[in-house]
Amino acid sequence: MGEKRDLVNDMSVGSPAKKLFFFAIPMVIGNLFQQLYNVIDSMIVGRYVGEDALAAVGASTAIVFLFVALAIGSSIGYSVVISQFFGAKEMKQMKTAITTSLIASVAFGGILMVFGAVFSGPLLHFMNTPAKIYESANDYLIIYMMSMIFLFLYNTLNGVYNALGASRIPLCFLFCSSVLNIILDLIFVLNFHMGVVGVAWATLISQGVAAVISLIFLYIRIKEMKLGKVERYFDVKLLLQMGRIAVPSMVQQSIVSVGCLLVQGLVNSFGSVVLAGYTAATKIDNITIVPMINVGNAVSTFTAQNIGAKKPERVKKGYHAGMLLVSSIAIVIATILLVKGEFLISLFTNENTSIQVIQVGVSYLRVVSIFYVLMGWMNVTNAVLRGAGDGTVFMVTTLCNFICRVAFAYILADQIGYQGIWWALPIGWFVCLAMGYIRYRSGKWKEKGMI
Repeated sequence: MGEKRDLVNDMSVGSPAKKLFFFAIPMVIGNLFQQLYNVIDSMIVGRYVGEDALAAVGASTAIVFLFVALAIGSSIGYSVVISQFFGAKEMKQMKTAITTSLIASVAFGGILMVFGAVFSGPLLHFMNTPAKIYESANDYLIIYMMSMIFLFLYNTLNGVYNALGASRIPLCFLFCSSVLNIILDLIFVLNFHMGVVGVAWATLISQGVAAVISLIFLYIRIKEMKLGKVERYFDVKLLLQMGRIAVPSMVQQSIVSVGCLLVQGLVNSFGSVVLAGYTAATKIDNITIVPMINVGNAVSTFTAQNIGAKKPERVKKGYHAGMLLVSSIAIVIATILLVKGEFLISLFTNENTSIQVIQVGVSYLRVVSIFYVLMGWMNVTNAVLRGAGDGTVFMVTTLCNFICRVAFAYILADQIGYQGIWWALPIGWFVCLAMGYIRYRSGKWKEKGMI
């Protein structure tokens, strides 16, 4: 029984607030490590290669995020169904769902690897990437695309562990992967002078190592749990079931990413100085919002397990606990960014960097951070809908977020300059939160169980 307790965590019993808190903390720490090496990539490039190299990594970021979003979206669909099977104690079905999701993720990652490598150049042209950084951005992107199988496999494995309530296990793999990535960054950039290409290779290698070790560990621990022989390793019916959540989640995540692509193109049109400042600021933004996103992910798993266990009344308690937690986190993080924003942006620059780069980055952080509470509430509210299997409404709310963000970015940028792009973000968060909360209050999500 010791092994089983290590791998699974039943959130259909016990204090909802306590369960959520201790489940979310390892997820937060793990994803902070994951974002940390993305931030350090940019810091090393910005300080030791130069402003244009930082802009080249930034120009690739929106495209990278599109593929990461697809990986995360698919893993969400897998994890919701696995969580609900776990909550219902249907262990054989749960095991089949796990193997089906792993096989599907490898196949899908392989397809996107080829697609991404072929179309990286046209995508960069579409985004108005400045000519002087185009070649570096394209080199970075092509190498990154080679890691797609590892990216999809790792995110699916992470979703499996989280679906079982075992959020501490991925933390160990992420820590090791982050440390390896940082070491390789320093070796490739400082010793071998490989520039942005070295950063891309460091990411590919560290992601591959994390995915393979995580897969081996899951195989060993599930075998130890003695759940019985799997009737089939790949079940098309189950895959279609998971697709009911995975496809809307992938569309939802892709919508966000396409929004980022369109916004990135708008940022690029203001030149490499604004692009460099925006890149530094969004790297910091990406790491500071991790705790609030992961509280939302914890609420999603909590909801899925309790829906599977036929205990929807516990979901409301989990929702309130999640809202309180993200509010506290948002206030603390916003205060830090408002006070120390200039210092944090300066970590991405050297003595040759234009002072305007720092000014652009600081202006982004000051506008966006004061609305982090809205973003946290939005994540938790929509997490309930996602965990319950209410994928269509979840996708619609995100679509409205996307439309508002892109439309207001272009409208406000035309009126007040590049700072208008920053103000479009909280407008989208507010619209998405309002729509999700109306659906939550209706209670109709309780009828959307997947199994």
